[in-house]
Amino acid sequence: MEKHTLSVASLPLEDNAIPNSQIKKVDLLPDPKSRLDSMEMKEKPLMDPGIPFRDLTSVASKKESIAHLIDKLDVENNLRYQRTVEDTYCNVYSYDYCYFSKVYLPTVWWTPESLEKVLQGQEVEVVFEQTVDRIYSSALHDWFLQWGVSFGWKRMSTVDEMQNKVNANGGIGIICAKRREKGLSGHIVPVVPETALHKAYRENGIVVYPLQSQAGKLNYNYFAEVRKDWWNDELYSSCVLYYHE
Repeated sequence: MEKHTLSVASLPLEDNAIPNSQIKKVDLLPDPKSRLDSMEMKEKPLMDPGIPFRDLTSVASKKESIAHLIDKLDVENNLRYQRTVEDTYCNVYSYDYCYFSKVYLPTVWWTPESLEKVLQGQEVEVVFEQTVDRIYSSALHDWFLQWGVSFGWKRMSTVDEMQNKVNANGGIGIICAKRREKGLSGHIVPVVPETALHKAYRENGIVVYPLQSQAGKLNYNYFAEVRKDWWNDELYSSCVLYYHE
């Protein structure tokens, strides 16, 4: 489900720094069929009372609850995130990670016709596969540039800057890369707080490969050096780094 199926050709590659008060997020309701042990309803929030939300009480509680969240989502083993012959599910995992971290990242987004109405101030009912549709990783790259600021995301310039912010504040980091060839898979990955056991890779004290957690062709609860600077691969035309408190 990384494929780029939503048309974003008209969006600018430079980030929009001005929030738009007219834009509205899209929320589907949790569904009993949306579960960690199921491949169904990936476009809907998980309905599982055992999954912890990020505890915003303090920096320590944020980081501790994120570690519990990663353990519970267990991207390496849970069926929801396992690759199939057709797809991988980096966007689903990133969505779940952000949802339970209490920050907004879409898993579905307005169709072009609906978006136009929303920006005109019209009320548009959220109807899956009619007024809204799935959004995948290459399209999320452009979504961050156009709409990220409207939902509290701030663009970062380096992975070192992002890792330091995530560590210092218990915030949410995202690396999102757009595939060079339209229609093929991009990639999106959370950057997560370092723990006693899991560290970013540094050279001369500077983060070169941040600590990340991903679904993809291979799934990792935590990784850093094993995938190097994957976002600079020639498969991708562009990548963006974003951070949310």
